[in-house]
Amino acid sequence: MTETVDATRPSGPEAATPTDWGRVFRPHAVAVLGATGRADSPMARPLRWLAERGFSGHVWPVNPKYDELAGLPCFASLDAVPGPVDLVLALVPAAHAPDAVRRAGAAGAAAVVVFASGFAEVGTDGAELQHELVAAARESGVRVLGPNCQGIYYAPTRLFATFTAAADRPLRGSSGIAYVGQSGAIGGSVLDIAAEQGLDLTAWVSTGNQADVDLTEIGRYLAADPEISVLAVYAESVRDGAAYERLAVEAAAAGTSLVVLRSGRSGAGRRAAVSHTGAMLGDDTAFRLVSRRYGVVLVDDVEELLAAATVLRGQPRPAGRRIAAVSTSGGAGILAADRCEGHGLALPELAPETQDKLSRLVPAFGALANPVDVTAQLFNTGERAFGDVCSIVCADPSVDALLILLTMVVGDEAADLAEDLTAAMSGSGVPCSVVWLAGQDRTTRARAILREAGIPVFSSIAVAARVAGALAPDRMPDTAPGTASGRAPDRAPLPRLPEAADDLGPATDGGWALLAAIGVATPASAHAGTAAEAADAARALAGAGGTVVMKAVAPGLEHKTEAGGVRLGVAAERAAAVFDELAATVAGLAGVLVQQAVPDGVELLVGASGGRDGWPPVLTVGLGGTATEVHRDVATALAPITPGDAHALLRELRCWPLLAGHRGAPRVDVDAAVEAIVRVGSAVARRPDLAELEINPLIVGPTGAVAVDVLVATRTP
Repeated sequence: MTETVDATRPSGPEAATPTDWGRVFRPHAVAVLGATGRADSPMARPLRWLAERGFSGHVWPVNPKYDELAGLPCFASLDAVPGPVDLVLALVPAAHAPDAVRRAGAAGAAAVVVFASGFAEVGTDGAELQHELVAAARESGVRVLGPNCQGIYYAPTRLFATFTAAADRPLRGSSGIAYVGQSGAIGGSVLDIAAEQGLDLTAWVSTGNQADVDLTEIGRYLAADPEISVLAVYAESVRDGAAYERLAVEAAAAGTSLVVLRSGRSGAGRRAAVSHTGAMLGDDTAFRLVSRRYGVVLVDDVEELLAAATVLRGQPRPAGRRIAAVSTSGGAGILAADRCEGHGLALPELAPETQDKLSRLVPAFGALANPVDVTAQLFNTGERAFGDVCSIVCADPSVDALLILLTMVVGDEAADLAEDLTAAMSGSGVPCSVVWLAGQDRTTRARAILREAGIPVFSSIAVAARVAGALAPDRMPDTAPGTASGRAPDRAPLPRLPEAADDLGPATDGGWALLAAIGVATPASAHAGTAAEAADAARALAGAGGTVVMKAVAPGLEHKTEAGGVRLGVAAERAAAVFDELAATVAGLAGVLVQQAVPDGVELLVGASGGRDGWPPVLTVGLGGTATEVHRDVATALAPITPGDAHALLRELRCWPLLAGHRGAPRVDVDAAVEAIVRVGSAVARRPDLAELEINPLIVGPTGAVAVDVLVATRTP
């Protein structure tokens, strides 16, 4: 099949009509429209599987060319079917799909699965056909899954409404893990690999182009299903942030773990942005922050998706980011320590009492601190001591997770070890993963024993470390609005920005006016349209023996320093000459902003990107100044935030020691910085016309924090 395309789906009351998904996943009758008698055709699979693999409802093949198919009577049309229909499988060419949807609606079906490709993924003509398909669904009151999808498998009802070859396995659906994703090919791989690992999925859905139904809508139904404990998602795009957040909220409320593999997150997919903040953050920042807020596990490939689902199915999530490694090889333990630390996991030294207990089991030439190296000698004693070692390590109060590294333990000895480990980890309350560095053909039974117990088995230390890092909680968990400590953000009314927020001086400029309105301190300043006005402003602002800062103002001039449009330390008597220099340097000069000089301090970036496509706005703080993008020392959160959240963001920065007082330097006014950050977050959260708001720098001194430059970009709400 061709690649899926998430085309723009209709919105509004029609698209939001509640759907009885129970009729789709637990149908009393399924009609197979366009059923074929060609046994070698993939499109023969749904009918054959429905007829032969235990589906208890009615199955109605529909094709005027046949009188009987798969031992069932075949009907010439949907209206000839002798009973109500809940679900229609449309195995027809793309051009006939809209008519199939209309006929399904006339038959009273809840939904139609459109398998055919040839829609938005192939260009303009296909996109028009896809719009016609959706229009037919709206007119008929029926929902469409697809097109360009591979359908549904739901184990509890033995519903094989799919043609993926992966479903040809003897699936039992006993894992409690569900999958929903856009790509049929990736989905088929997930179903096949999961079955090979003994993780028969309970539910599996391919959403394809998502012309009507998208993966978040399906995901919400599956997350609420009592048969399902883990929902694994593959997303090529998530266009509706509010829908994704609703899925995350409902999954968390239902106690269903959510694991998401999202593609298309590379730098090539980032939007153009005028601010430093926008340039540094990818399009997926809000996605990652929403996921973090609700405990969604984000992974990077299919192996990690299934491994994380395995852990969440049978074990608790780690309480923290501290991990212990137990190995049969010192070298493997060192590699694991390196990889784990690279993913933000700490390997704390085990407590003296723990090491004392281990010393009674581990040979004297082993290692007890962490990683623990039991050496191969442990297996020559004839006793099953390895499980006891793991139990002792898990009981250490500094251990949140356990990573076991096994080398050439194979055959019957491997199976015995797996049973020993399974018994040892049962009820430990500490999640465990195993890396088995030996041939799969010599450890097949052992791996199956562990996987059946919900313990994932890897062949790669690097992948195991990535999954452990993904499962562990963040260092600074994000909090939903109103749950963090500290007072609520200021709710004073804000003025509307002008349509174009160019730097035209403090009286008319949208950025400076906004900062004044929300209560962020700025330097005393004046706009000068001539050299004489610049000299007058400088004399008024500099004071006796003081200096001013002069900044060029011109349409489209976002980054003044890069354009040579900023002059620091200008004495009043030099102001007129500097005005002329700026006029010669900056094309289209509309004037100069003359500002009172601000004492030195720590320069911070405070930026905010307004919410769009249903995503909440994102607030960014970091080390500011002209080298912001070089240092890339930033932390992000969903806006608005409380003072407690703002403090936590600042402490997350590498430059935090500069704020706290590095090597005897005085501590700066962190509370003033926090106040400014909170007010910026409040503004961007309350103003749908704000695309970007950035202060760079916010100079934080011993007393106070002053915004000395601001950039604003607006959009139509």
